Amino acid sequence: MPTQCNPEQLEFSCVDRRRVVAAFDGGQVCSDGGALLLKQTDEAIGLIDRLAGCFVDARQAGSVEHSVRALLAQRIFALALGYEDLNDHDTLRSDPVFGVLVGKLDEPLAGKSTLNRLELFPRRGLSRYHRIRPDGEAIERLFVDLFLDSYRSAPAEIVLDLDATDVPLHGEQERRFFHGYYDHYCFLPLYVFCGEQLLVSYLRPSKIDAAKHAWAVLALLVKRLRRAWPQCKIILRADSGFCRHRMLGWCERHGVGYVVGLAQNARLNATTAAPRGQLAQQFAEQQVKQRAFTEFHYAARTWDRARRVIARLEHGDKGDNPRYILTNLVGAAQHLYDALYCARGETENRIKEAQLGLFADRTSCHYFVANQFRLLLASLAYILIERLRTLALAGTAFARLQATTLRSKLLKIGAVILRNTRRVRVLLSSAFPYQSIFAHALRVLDSP
Repeated sequence: MPTQCNPEQLEFSCVDRRRVVAAFDGGQVCSDGGALLLKQTDEAIGLIDRLAGCFVDARQAGSVEHSVRALLAQRIFALALGYEDLNDHDTLRSDPVFGVLVGKLDEPLAGKSTLNRLELFPRRGLSRYHRIRPDGEAIERLFVDLFLDSYRSAPAEIVLDLDATDVPLHGEQERRFFHGYYDHYCFLPLYVFCGEQLLVSYLRPSKIDAAKHAWAVLALLVKRLRRAWPQCKIILRADSGFCRHRMLGWCERHGVGYVVGLAQNARLNATTAAPRGQLAQQFAEQQVKQRAFTEFHYAARTWDRARRVIARLEHGDKGDNPRYILTNLVGAAQHLYDALYCARGETENRIKEAQLGLFADRTSCHYFVANQFRLLLASLAYILIERLRTLALAGTAFARLQATTLRSKLLKIGAVILRNTRRVRVLLSSAFPYQSIFAHALRVLDSP
């Protein structure tokens, strides 16, 4: 009989005169036991099933080992759990927790090569056995449908936040351009949020105006939202990069409210010269930051009408600091600026969460359309995390956690998977400190 080799023992310093030893002999222990909550969240909103319905699978049925749904589930769950690279899946394909998530317990999941073919769907040279084609318009509709489904009844008012950001590039990707403002090669994706919910993530090259295609995106969104909620008031909120008179004119013709930033210029500063001078004098006398609001109507030379401008004037240690916004809404100037316009800063936090926490900036494919697909997958992983927070964690200490913190506190739980013909047992760590929140989240997700 061959000799049975024992795993190498690892020695550590003693504690209380007791030896501390370790060995890699504990069996298959997974680090993502909390991901079962993601599975329940997905089942509650039907994200992956509905996403799989947006694809045309042209592979030969007899040669298919991994369904489109399984491939998408594997990729989106992995992004939500912090695995950004396809290389990670060569290990994850045999992880029993991922087997539970995807629904394949008795055979390995897809490896990096198979998932890579999913992302490179439009390129020539791929075997006809691996042709999977997404319907881009259907996926775009899915984002809005998920948003609409999150409301039990139509809201009286919603605010759509439009914003653009940079995605730095470090290779020779298609449609790669240098951007003077950001001072590097990048893409310039356009995002639309409503509160914390993501409605649009649209990858664009950076050799464009920041507002490029924003008008078309807004028009399509408003049309779809009004079809579902005809009485809902819609407000556009954005920074000065989206202050384009044609888009504002479209909003006025279609009953859409707007509050957008307006870049400083000589005419605006001349109009507010008197109150700004008064604030400077008051600051010199009191050495306390001075702040005031005023409003007036203004029309640039290319505009066909004058529009309401709200000026927030401020003078402090760093000198004069005026800010201007343009709006067609009714209300007090300070309220519209402080309570409405300044709240758009939260959108920047959401974009940062999508990029840093869910890897929306991982656009390292050579082909532009493949990078757009990666951005959509990361955005869907963001939606999954956001729905977990909103549906299951409302009222708990975890309700406002960022994706990275939520992942480390609630999803990264040590677990052992035991399987037999009748059931799958997931043995979670007894030392897990947030057991009550985990159980609460599951109860909420399971409730009708």
